[in-house]
Amino acid sequence: MQSLKAKTVQAQRPFTAQRPRAVRGSVSVRAVAAPPRLITKRSEEIFKEAQELLPGGVNSPVRAFRSVGGGPIVFDRVKGAYCYDVDGNKYIDYVGSWGPAIVGHANDEVNEALKAQIEKGTSFGAPCELENVLAKMVIDRVPSVEMVRFVSSGTEACLSVLRLMRAYTGREKIIKFTGCYHGHADSFLVKAGSGVITLGLPDSPGVPKSTAAATLTATYNDLASVRELFAANKGEIAGLILEPVVGNSGFIVPTKEFLQGLRDICTAEGAVLCFDEVMTGFRIAKGCAQEYFGITPDLTTMGKVIGGGLPVGAYGGKKEIMKMVAPAGPMYQAGTLSGNPMAMTAGIKTLEILGRPGAYEYLEKITERLIDGIMAAAKEHGHEITGGNISGMFGFFFCKGPVSCFEDALAADTAKFARFHRAMLEEGVYLAPSQFEAGFTSLAHTDADVDATIAAARRAFARI
Repeated sequence: MQSLKAKTVQAQRPFTAQRPRAVRGSVSVRAVAAPPRLITKRSEEIFKEAQELLPGGVNSPVRAFRSVGGGPIVFDRVKGAYCYDVDGNKYIDYVGSWGPAIVGHANDEVNEALKAQIEKGTSFGAPCELENVLAKMVIDRVPSVEMVRFVSSGTEACLSVLRLMRAYTGREKIIKFTGCYHGHADSFLVKAGSGVITLGLPDSPGVPKSTAAATLTATYNDLASVRELFAANKGEIAGLILEPVVGNSGFIVPTKEFLQGLRDICTAEGAVLCFDEVMTGFRIAKGCAQEYFGITPDLTTMGKVIGGGLPVGAYGGKKEIMKMVAPAGPMYQAGTLSGNPMAMTAGIKTLEILGRPGAYEYLEKITERLIDGIMAAAKEHGHEITGGNISGMFGFFFCKGPVSCFEDALAADTAKFARFHRAMLEEGVYLAPSQFEAGFTSLAHTDADVDATIAAARRAFARI
């Protein structure tokens, strides 16, 4: 697989890094020692109660820690690069609310903007100028976007763009890739990503057979599988959607040839190409993955970073396609809280911070150090591992590699990952509770945090 890692640029950080507080497990120890004692009594009590109140005790399945064992850690508060649980434990956090906390948790500038907006109101259900401000920022930065519609989640953005692709082309079938996740709309829960993989559910009950039949699945990084589907369904495919960097089968990077091939095929077949940038959007580059790889799709879905930690999503693209959306056109889509002033405010301030000189160079520098250090520590203790990063997004698998598609990812040693995950919790490092999830850094992570994490990983690898 062609390497597409961004070149590291050494730059002065354009923002002030907070002095890191001492993090448990940050002192390097050469000998294999017993793990630090992790007290989780209060977390266990809260989760036990939650299981009588919420399905599985959680409001999103991966939070239940099913694939890594043990009970979930119940958070109390977050700040900067750190999260704190209800038992008083402190962790260096590499989940970042699953990506949105790119400028750090509870960033002071974002918080001040939100406090000012609270005084004006938290929800309007009517137009506000903040929608225009954020829309112009998105259109200015994202190559494919000439017009944008804000929604309230990444799932809502993806199910809306699915309807839009069908409305625009007059066709019904879509192509997705095995292991890619685009939210929990019926059409996307066919060979989906991290959530169903983690729970061992290849598909979801409740999805009608007729809906599943309209969803065709191809193999990531395999153009031949895409060409075969177009040939077998001539003139029936409305569009193709993919994660331009996979984060929901673990971290999987595409080849430039693969993305360019998809662009060429969709153009030739009259199908709509959509990049699902809910995870990669504004995280791996100022103009998202499409700017990083130099491939422009017809439509783009966004979320996470664009809301600065508040629930938000968006979809956008060429005007001629977006003008199909009501009330400009006949394709209906609506949302009572869409364009929520709090979400718009947090998104505006977050994108403003990310636009400052050196921000993405800093993310690349610390994330590359982090993943290289973790992999070196694993190999030092005899563990097979493969991984990498692009800017502030990273991942690794416990297998020889390379991993270029979902099928390759299934070779990873998930039992070893579970042991590593627990060991890192004991060392004061919070990683995503699934082998099939990407990790995230933020502008709040410091070199000291990275050094502490690598030292913790070295001790964890010695124990597992």
